[in-house]
Amino acid sequence: MCGIVGVVAERNVVPILLEGLRRLEYRGYDSAGIAVLSQTGALTRVRTVGKVQALADAIEAAPMHGPVGIAHTRWATHGAPSTRNAHPHISRDGVALVHNGIIENHETLRAELKRLGYTFDSDTDTEVVAHRIHHHLGSAGNLYAAVRRTVAELEGAYAIAVVAEADPDCIVVARQGCPVVVGVGIDENFVASDVSALLPVTRRFMFLEEGDVAQVRRHSVTIHDRDGHPVTRELRESELSADAVERGQYRHYMQKEIHEQPRAISQTLEGRVAHGHLLEAAFGPAAGEIFSRVRAVHFAACGTSYHAGLAACYLIEQFCRIPARIEYASEFRYRNPVVTADTLFVAISQSGETADTLAALRSARRGGYLSTLTICNVAESSMVRDSDLVMLTRAGAEIGVASTKAFTTQLTALGMLIAALGRHRRAAGFDEAALIAELLHLPNLVEKTLALDPAVRRLAEAFVDKHHALFLGRGTLHAIAMEGALKLKEISYIHAEAYAAAELKHGPLALVDEDMPVVAIAPNNELLEKLKSNLQEVRARGGRLYVFADPAAGMQSGDGLTVIEMPESCTAIQAPVAFTVPLQLLAYHVAILKGTDVDQPRNLAKSVTVE
Repeated sequence: MCGIVGVVAERNVVPILLEGLRRLEYRGYDSAGIAVLSQTGALTRVRTVGKVQALADAIEAAPMHGPVGIAHTRWATHGAPSTRNAHPHISRDGVALVHNGIIENHETLRAELKRLGYTFDSDTDTEVVAHRIHHHLGSAGNLYAAVRRTVAELEGAYAIAVVAEADPDCIVVARQGCPVVVGVGIDENFVASDVSALLPVTRRFMFLEEGDVAQVRRHSVTIHDRDGHPVTRELRESELSADAVERGQYRHYMQKEIHEQPRAISQTLEGRVAHGHLLEAAFGPAAGEIFSRVRAVHFAACGTSYHAGLAACYLIEQFCRIPARIEYASEFRYRNPVVTADTLFVAISQSGETADTLAALRSARRGGYLSTLTICNVAESSMVRDSDLVMLTRAGAEIGVASTKAFTTQLTALGMLIAALGRHRRAAGFDEAALIAELLHLPNLVEKTLALDPAVRRLAEAFVDKHHALFLGRGTLHAIAMEGALKLKEISYIHAEAYAAAELKHGPLALVDEDMPVVAIAPNNELLEKLKSNLQEVRARGGRLYVFADPAAGMQSGDGLTVIEMPESCTAIQAPVAFTVPLQLLAYHVAILKGTDVDQPRNLAKSVTVE
C-alpha cells in the first residue's frame, strides 16, 4: 500500500505535500518522492529511498517550488526499494504519475509500449501507466481524456494521480479498487489516498467511487464515472481533526485502536481484491507461481500472532484441503522439523523484528521449504526484507502493547492467503468470490460488533474481584478463546487460560466454581450443540458462564448464564475476527475497573527483539 497526495493551488505546494506524506507514512516506508509544476509549467522531481524525512532533507538542500504537485510514499510490490523505482514516474514530454495498487496486465502493456519506442527506467508496473497516458495524450488532446482512455485499458486495482506540462493547471486522478479523496479548499483543491493526509488544509471532501476519473483544478472538480458519464459526488465535511493520528477522544490508545479496526481491516483489503477475486501480486510478483505449487503450509509465530496462525490452520484445511500446522517460533528454531515437499513457510509478526520468529524464518530459508511468506505490520522490518513473499497488514501504528487491530488485520490477511491457496487447489465447494465478499463485509460487521461496548462494560464488573478466568471455544474459535485469555491476563493481570471446550472434563473442570468465571464463544456452526453440552458441565458445577453467542444459536440468559448476542451471524471466515472484538472490549473494561496501566502493562514490551 502506498500514500498519494496532490495539490492545485496558487501558493507553493511543497510544504503541503511533505506534511501529507508524513501523515501517510504508515502506508509506505521504503521510498518517497515529489513532482512539482513550476509557475512556468516546468516539471521537476525529487525522489529518495527511505522515510519521508530523507525526502524533506533532500528538498531542503535543493529547494523546489510550484503551485501544482503530486507526492508519494511507497511500499514496494513491483521492483525493489530504490530511487529508480520510487514514485513519481515520468514519461517523455513531462507526464508525471503516482500510483497505489497493482496493474495485473502490465507485462502486456509494457511489451506493446516497447514496440512503440518507449524505454523503461524502472522495474515497476506504474511506469507502464505513465507511458500509456503519454501515448494517448497526443491524440486525446488533453490530460483528462488521455487518462480516461488509459484506465479503460488497465486490469487490476489502482489509484493514480497525474500531472503534465501539457496541461499544467490540473491534476487528474482515477480509482479502481483503491480509494482516492478530493479535498475542497478555497481557491485551491487537493487529492489524497486518505483523508488524514489533508486534515491540516481542509475538512471538506468528495469521495470518488469505483471507476471514477476526476479532473481537479483550483476552482473546479470535474468527474466522470466508469461509463464516461459526467457525475457529481457528494461534498462531505469530515468529523476528524488534524490531530486524528493522536489519541484524540479516547482515554487510551488501546481503546482507540479497538475502534480503529473497521478502518484497518478495510485498508488491509484495499487494492488487493477486485471484482470478486484476489490480486495475487499483492503477496509479491512471484506469488502466483509459488501458490500453484503449495501442497502444505507451516506457520511459526509468537503470542497473539500464534493465535492468528492457529485459526488459519483450521481454515486452510477446511477450505483448501491441504495440511497446515503451526508452531511457536521459539520452539521451532531449536529443532529439526520434517519438511514435506512443496511446503510454504509462513511467519507472522506484528513488528517483523520478533527475535524468535525472525530466527525461525531464517532457519526456514535454509530448511528445504518451497518458499517463505511474512505477514507483518511494519514494511521496513527485517522479516519483510528476508522473506520471498510479503503481506503487509496495514493496521497503522499500534501504540498499545496489547495487540488489537494488528491481530484482526493478520486474520484478514490470512483470509486472503486462504483465497489464494484455494484458487489453485480447486477444492470441492471452494467459492473464491463468496470468500472475498465475506472478507469485504468484515469492516461493517466489526463496526456493528463494536456497538456491544456498553453491554461488555457492564459484564466486566463481574470480573473485577476475580483472580482466575477460563475461556472456551471450539474449532477456529478455540484460537480466539486463547487470544481472549491472553488479552485479559496482559492488561488486567487476572490469570486466564483457554481450552478447547471438550477438554473441560479432562482436567480444567476441577477448577470451576462460583469464583471462576467461564467465558465461552458460541458461533452457530456444526459444533454448537457439542459446545452447549460442554457448557452444561460448567453450570452443573455452579460455575458462572458468560457466553458471546451467534443470534441464531438459540441461547438465552438464565440462572448462572449471561448471554451477549452478536449483532449478526458470521461465516467461518468472519467468525474469528468478529468474536475477537468483544473479548478485546472485555479485557479493556476489566483493566479500567482494576486501575491497571492499559497501554503499558507491567513487564511487557510491544516488540520482543530478544529470545
